[in-house]
Amino acid sequence: MTLDLTVDELLTSTRSVRKRLDFDKPVPREVLMECLDLALQAPTGSNAQGWQFLFVEDPAKKKALADIYRATGTPYLDMPAPVRGDMRDAQMDSVLSSAKYLNENLEKAPVFLIPCLEGRPDGAPAGMQASYWGSLIPAVWSFMLALRSRGLGSAYTTLHLIGDGEKQAAELLGIPFDRYTQGGLWPIAYTKGTDFKPAKRLPAEQLTHWDTW
Repeated sequence: MTLDLTVDELLTSTRSVRKRLDFDKPVPREVLMECLDLALQAPTGSNAQGWQFLFVEDPAKKKALADIYRATGTPYLDMPAPVRGDMRDAQMDSVLSSAKYLNENLEKAPVFLIPCLEGRPDGAPAGMQASYWGSLIPAVWSFMLALRSRGLGSAYTTLHLIGDGEKQAAELLGIPFDRYTQGGLWPIAYTKGTDFKPAKRLPAEQLTHWDTW
């Protein structure tokens, strides 16, 4: 079943979902594969398509990955939030509460996704980094949009990649660490309700430059 959303509604209501993930409702593999088939239409540099997508359903492996995540996530989320002097400051309590909830309950999500991309960009210059990640992130965002259109949600997380976490996850899951880089970890679940709305954002006029900075 897909939601009756216009393109604009889909683009403005696809959120990073944490507290509203339904941990009790199973996620069928066929739905995940439908979403992935759509995501694979995303562009990649030089049409390389060097991606691999690893779904994790095994409870013990999810718990181990959540422990790797928390080893970095817990101290990171206890740090003081940055002060930006604009509307974003008023949102930080809610953002932190949501992030801490996911940190504490991550393994309860029915499925994890760890997308991987061939190669290792460690230490590469900015241009190479941009090119590299530009061959994975469009597909993952398309996957999140496809999930939303079917009443599921997720969150783009990267905390398990910090320090030795990526290597530990690779060893746990059999990912060839020297050949593939993990792009993050996405907990996936149906959402509690589907009434997501546009987020509060700074107006485009404050973020736009024409011909010069």
